Amino acid sequence: MVGPREIRWETSSLLVVLTVEEDQVVRLKSIRPAGDQEPNGEGTADHKSSKTLICGSVTNRLKYRDHKESKNSQQQTLEVISYDEVTRLSVTATLVAYEGTPTLRSFTTVRNDGEEDLILLQVTSLVTGGLTGGTREWWHEYVASTATNTWFREAQWHDFDLPTLGLDSIGVIELNQGHLSSHAAFSLSNHGSFSTGGNLATGMLKRRDGKETWLWQVENNGSWRYELGDFKDDVYIAISGPTEYNHHWKERLAPGQSFKTVPCALVHVYDGLDAAFGALTTYRRHIRRKHKDNETLPIIFNDYMNCLMGDPDEEKVRSLIEPAVFAGAEYFVIDAGWYADETDWWDSVGEWEPSQKRFPNGFKALIAEIRAAGVVPGIWLEPEVVGVRSNIANELPNEAFFQINGKKVMEKSRYQLDYRHPAVIDRMDRIVDNLVRDYGVGYFKFDYNVDVAAGTDIDTFSSGAGALAHNRAYLAWISRIFDGFPDLVIETCSSGGQRLDYAMLAAHPIQSTSDLQDPVRYAAVSAAIATAIAPEQSAGWAYPQPEWSDEINALTVVNTLLGRVHLSGKVHKLSEAQLRLVKNGMDVYKSIRGDVGASMPFWPMGLPGWHDEWLAFGLKVAGADSVYVAVWRRGGDRSCRFPIACAREGAAGKVEVLYPVGSAFKVETAWDGKGRTLEVKLPDTVCARLLKVTW
Repeated sequence: MVGPREIRWETSSLLVVLTVEEDQVVRLKSIRPAGDQEPNGEGTADHKSSKTLICGSVTNRLKYRDHKESKNSQQQTLEVISYDEVTRLSVTATLVAYEGTPTLRSFTTVRNDGEEDLILLQVTSLVTGGLTGGTREWWHEYVASTATNTWFREAQWHDFDLPTLGLDSIGVIELNQGHLSSHAAFSLSNHGSFSTGGNLATGMLKRRDGKETWLWQVENNGSWRYELGDFKDDVYIAISGPTEYNHHWKERLAPGQSFKTVPCALVHVYDGLDAAFGALTTYRRHIRRKHKDNETLPIIFNDYMNCLMGDPDEEKVRSLIEPAVFAGAEYFVIDAGWYADETDWWDSVGEWEPSQKRFPNGFKALIAEIRAAGVVPGIWLEPEVVGVRSNIANELPNEAFFQINGKKVMEKSRYQLDYRHPAVIDRMDRIVDNLVRDYGVGYFKFDYNVDVAAGTDIDTFSSGAGALAHNRAYLAWISRIFDGFPDLVIETCSSGGQRLDYAMLAAHPIQSTSDLQDPVRYAAVSAAIATAIAPEQSAGWAYPQPEWSDEINALTVVNTLLGRVHLSGKVHKLSEAQLRLVKNGMDVYKSIRGDVGASMPFWPMGLPGWHDEWLAFGLKVAGADSVYVAVWRRGGDRSCRFPIACAREGAAGKVEVLYPVGSAFKVETAWDGKGRTLEVKLPDTVCARLLKVTW
C-alpha cells in the first residue's frame, strides 16, 4: 500500500502525469507536449467489460503495484503495473514516446496470476480523461472529427459539434452527489477484415479556436473501437482493439498466460490540426519498418488502373514497357490476371502460376525483358484468399481456412486463408521464394478484396480472437519475408484504401490509396490522404488518357506529386506531346522526392471536402524556408487566396510554378508577406498546379 502520489514521466517531447489516489487506482491526469503549461482537469484510466469502455468493477479493483522506466536509442518507455486481488489479474499499461513528437503510444498487457482460468471480454489499449481540461462550456468549445473511408472515397473528414453526438451539459454533476455522474458516449468501431472499410481508425477532438487538438489512431489490421465520452463534465477517450460486445472477441487466460492489446497512439498539441497531423506523421515514421523504398521513392508503373484493368497478356504488357520507361518509371508492375487463362478469374485465384495462354513465350522471359529495360519487375498477388473454384481450396486442409461451425467462411466466392496454420505459411513462402529467386520479381502488390466479418472459430476461444491471431500471424509472415529479402518492395492494397491502418503500414513501405478512376474526384483523396498515411508511403494514381485534355492529364499527374507515384493509364496510346507532358511531371517528382520523406503535411484551406471547388495540400520542407503546394481548381471563382501559416511574417516570398509549365498552362500568383497568404489565379477550366513557395 502506498499513499497518494503523482508519477511524472517526461521525455524530450512529452510529459505524462499519472496519479495514485487514496483508492490506489492509477489514473492518467494529463498528457501534453514537454514544456507546455499543464492544463486543468483530471483523467480516468479504466479497463472493464461491458457495453462501454469505462467504469467496470475490475477497473476499480486494479491497485497500483509498481512502475518502471526504460530508454534506448529509439524510444522511452514507462510501464505501470496494477493488480486485482479478487481475480489475481496483473495489468501492465505500457506507454512509449519517441523523439520529436508529442505522441503517446499505448498498449496493455493482462496476465493471469491466479490458479483458475479467466475470461477477458474487453481490454482497452488506453483510457484518459480531461481532454477538455475542465473548460466551462466544453460541449460548445470543442468539435469532434471522424473520417469516412469508403471504396473510391477515402480519408474524407467531417466535423461534429459535441451535442450532436450526444455529449452535452445535463446538470448531473451540479447535484454534487458522489454516486451520481453524467456518462454519455459516442463510439466508432470497425467489424471485419477491412480495418478501415467505412471509417479511418483515427479520430480528432479540437478546440474551435484552434488552440488545442487531440488526435488518435488505432493500430490493428482488423476490428477496433474507440469511444469519446462525457464523464463528470469532462471528455474522455477510450481506445480498444476488438471487444466481445462489438466483435465477438473474448479470450481465455489460463494461469500464467497473458494477452497484449493492439497498440494505439494519442497526440496532444496546443495548436491546430496541421501541428497534430505533423506530430502523428513523425510518429508514423518512427514505428514503421525501415526500408530503402521510403528513402528513394521510386516511380512505379502499374498496368492496372485505366489501362489493362486485370486483363494483361504478353503483347499488351510489352507495348507498355517502352513508354513507361520513357515517362520515368523505375519499377514496372504487372497487375491482376497474369495467372489466369480466362478473363473471369475472380473465383479461381490461389495457385499463382503464370498463364501460358496469356504468355506463350513464357512469363519468365517477359519479366527478364522488363528488367533488361532498366526497371525492376513486379507483380500483383492476393495472398490471403483462395477462390472457390481453385484447386488449392481442396488441396489445403480445411483447418487452413477461416471456419464458422465447421464450415469454411466464404465471402464473394473466396475462402479466407488462416495464417496461423503452417500449411498456409509453407505454401505462400514457396510461392514468394519462387517468384523472387527464379523469376526475378523485385516488387509485389499484395492486394486484398474481401471483407470477412465473421472471423474464425477454429482452434480458438472465440471467432474474434481467431481473427486477431490471424491478423498478427499475417503481419509476422510479412516481416519474415522482409527479413529474407530486405530489398524487396511489398505494397499493401485493399480494394484501394480499405486497410489504411498502421499495423499494415508499419510493416509495408507503400500503400495504394484508392481505386478511384476519375482524376477530378481523386484530387479530394490526394489532398486528404496524408491524414491517414505518411506522404512517402501514400501511392496515388496518375493515369493519363489520349482522349483527355492536357489540363486533365496534368491534373492526374499533380494528384501524385506530393506523395508516391503509381503511373498507369494508356501511356502506349498517348501522343508524343502527351507523353512528354507526363514525363515532365515525373522529372519534377524526381527533383523534389528527396524532400518528401522528411516534410510535414499541411492544409492551407483546412481539410478538403469531397465537393470543394478549390483544394490545396502542402508539404513544409524540413530544414528549409520553403513549401510545396498542390492546388486544384474544380469549379467556382478563377482565383483563390489562402494562408501559408508556416512562412515567416513579413518575409518576401518567391513563388515558382513547378508543374505543368508552358504557355498553354496559365497561372498567376501573388504573395503577401505581411499576411502570409498566397493568391492563385487559374484558367476557367478544371485544372491543377504544383507550386513552390520560398521565403
